[in-house]
Amino acid sequence: MHRKSFISQYLQDLVPVAFELESAQEFHMMGTGPAQFKVKLKREIPKRELLKSTSLALGEAYVRGDLELDRDLYEVLDMFLGQMDRFRLNPSALHGLLHSSLAAKHQKQEISSHYDIGNDFYRLWLDETMSYSCGYFQNPGNTLFEAQVEKTDRILKKLHLEMGMTLLDIGCGWGFLLMRAARRYGVKGLGITLSEEQYQQFSREIKEQKLEDRLEVRLMDYRKLEKSGLQFDRLVSVGMIEHVGRGNYETFLKNASAVLKPGGLFLLHFISAQKEHAGDPFIRKYIFPGGVIPSLREMMNLLPEYEFRTLDVESLRRHYTQTLLCWRENFCRHKELVTAQRGEEFVRIWELYLASCAAAFHQGVVDLHQILMSRGVNNELPMVRVV
Repeated sequence: MHRKSFISQYLQDLVPVAFELESAQEFHMMGTGPAQFKVKLKREIPKRELLKSTSLALGEAYVRGDLELDRDLYEVLDMFLGQMDRFRLNPSALHGLLHSSLAAKHQKQEISSHYDIGNDFYRLWLDETMSYSCGYFQNPGNTLFEAQVEKTDRILKKLHLEMGMTLLDIGCGWGFLLMRAARRYGVKGLGITLSEEQYQQFSREIKEQKLEDRLEVRLMDYRKLEKSGLQFDRLVSVGMIEHVGRGNYETFLKNASAVLKPGGLFLLHFISAQKEHAGDPFIRKYIFPGGVIPSLREMMNLLPEYEFRTLDVESLRRHYTQTLLCWRENFCRHKELVTAQRGEEFVRIWELYLASCAAAFHQGVVDLHQILMSRGVNNELPMVRVV
């Protein structure tokens, strides 16, 4: 009987459904029942790489074109990403990748490496609001644009905004949330970001929409808030704390608390994990250098230390699956253009990122939480949930 190769046994231990594996040396049917998909290996993946990191070894093989699938990438990933607790990871061999510097200068470079690759690139697959975070699909037929507007409106409702209030957006992106808050609620807002591209685009939007008397955007690190002398009625941060890094969460919350007025509200929207971990090696190497997903429990545990009282916690996990599938669909419509501009490997990296994240949310590997909190006691809010 032909002895299975290491990769054959390795994959069989991870994938809970029947599949076929074909390489130059062998062809195997794994599992029982009809095969759900076929894996074709053009070149063997070194055993040492598989033992170092499952996700990095398989991901890089896919990016190189050494690993091909005969079924939709998301569908295949969705079949086995629920087994991620069984993935191999050698932390000591990847220490530099998994534990990068938390210094402000280094983190600014990490932010730039992702968000400053070009506004035109993001316009290809985000919606008109340029929202690069989880949408909210109120109805099954919602478009991505409708979901992003609904997400933004839900956040603004949770913040109980009133005319003349001040609002700080920490990690404001391209500014849609602040612009909508200014127009719909008459608030005055400040957005801070480390991305040059986002800063330039948001600055132009403020002028074009004649919102200079209500909105401002600054290139500013959150660590500068505490000594800024600024004070706000409301704070919001959407998809930013994932870039702060474990070890800086207390610094983040200390700075947020310092600029929020007593009784003020803070909505923190972030990708969360069930348990604390250093992050996925493939995502950290190719997509979000330095990115770490906090667990919900570690964030909740820190809030009381900075006068934050939890008012509401909501999970939007399945909404992020749908959001990512929409992004991937948009991205795939522009594959030829992106390939011509940036190359085949870049396209495979980004499609793998979008598809794998969609599967990870669907399988509950990661979650998305919104925490609404007040600084100190607030007895002025309605006693019933607004949304």
